Amino acid sequence: MAQLSDDCFAHGGPLMHFDRALELLSERLEPVTETEELPLQAALGRVLRQDLLSPIDVPPGDNSAVDGYALRHADLHSEAESRLKLVGRAAAGHPWKQEVATGTTVRIFTGAPMPPGADTVMMQEDCTEEEGWVRIRPGISQGANRRLSGEDIRAGTTVLPAGRVLKPVDLGQAAAIGCSRLPVSRPLRVALLSTGDELCEPGETPGDGQIYDSNRQVLAGLLSNLGCQVTDLGILKDESAGLAATLEETAAGHDLIVTSGGVSSGDEDHVKQAVEQAGGRLHFWRVAIKPGRPVALGQIHRVPVIGLPGNPAAVVVTFLQLARPMVLQLMGADPQRPQRLPVSANFAHRKKKDRREWVRVHITYDENGLPLAEKFAREGAGILSSLAETDGLVELPEDLTSLQPGTTVFYTPYSALFHG
Repeated sequence: MAQLSDDCFAHGGPLMHFDRALELLSERLEPVTETEELPLQAALGRVLRQDLLSPIDVPPGDNSAVDGYALRHADLHSEAESRLKLVGRAAAGHPWKQEVATGTTVRIFTGAPMPPGADTVMMQEDCTEEEGWVRIRPGISQGANRRLSGEDIRAGTTVLPAGRVLKPVDLGQAAAIGCSRLPVSRPLRVALLSTGDELCEPGETPGDGQIYDSNRQVLAGLLSNLGCQVTDLGILKDESAGLAATLEETAAGHDLIVTSGGVSSGDEDHVKQAVEQAGGRLHFWRVAIKPGRPVALGQIHRVPVIGLPGNPAAVVVTFLQLARPMVLQLMGADPQRPQRLPVSANFAHRKKKDRREWVRVHITYDENGLPLAEKFAREGAGILSSLAETDGLVELPEDLTSLQPGTTVFYTPYSALFHG
């Protein structure tokens, strides 16, 4: 007796494993953007194209880590109070340049260069100043409260590696070594479109059977967060010839084309055929992942095309897991996957073997303050609220088929995925 399948992933031949899809991306994509030199504040979020080496030590010389008194450690009694003559004052930007002679001390403030001859700083809380003399408690070790030259950065070392997406602290690192401009990649030019006669724009009155297109809004935001310049081509009809013409024309002025919808195997799914009609080819089409099995990676001439599924939750997950590393690699960034954090699953789950899955979860905490992953109640690939109301994704590997509460799983917050 024939049996209806309840697995929509079972048809159409073998699916490509997720790790193999990532390997293909790494093998076939090369950075496509030119380099431009920008002032530090304009370089935030851009990709550094060359290693940044420090020409100097940071700090450039020994300095005080505290407010206190700079002295020679050899002048201190090991068990009794010491009394040293106060001879000077050193502040950041105003060094004391004379030698600290035996039996003397210099008042010093945080960041001030160490005076010649001094090797230790006594915190002001452990000292008493009176009539030009300073009484100092015993017990401090030699070199205490002294920052050494180059302890932060050594001259000649790599401060920032090529391929780094520049964050605010990176700009501070560059400034600390005297660098005012950085060589970075120009923004990636990305064309974005949705396909589907069932779609209409927000603000329009939907016709029979139509829904509002939310995917382009989400994808435009995700692409912008990665530093891309997005060209919104709107909604294209379910017609392969017209779609093919648009894709071919668009490829001429862009570095990447991202589509949403129309990559499945139905009669009204035209992206795969349109890419081929535009003179392009596909490198893969169906990946063993959930949500989001139908994902197309191809190229038109030398311009990559990634076709994402139409269901809202699936389009976001496939973008984060496949399109995001693709965008980063095209910009010359290091496409390493974000760090995954071990947490305890507070749910049971069953899945198909040989398929990578991402479960949408929010994080709660047990009585000891340890994180617990709670699965969103509805798993459908079309439920956009499942992303708005959760904190991140738990990744389940291909060989796992059954997950029990209390099992350690690996979690990535959306905050680590939405940016470079």
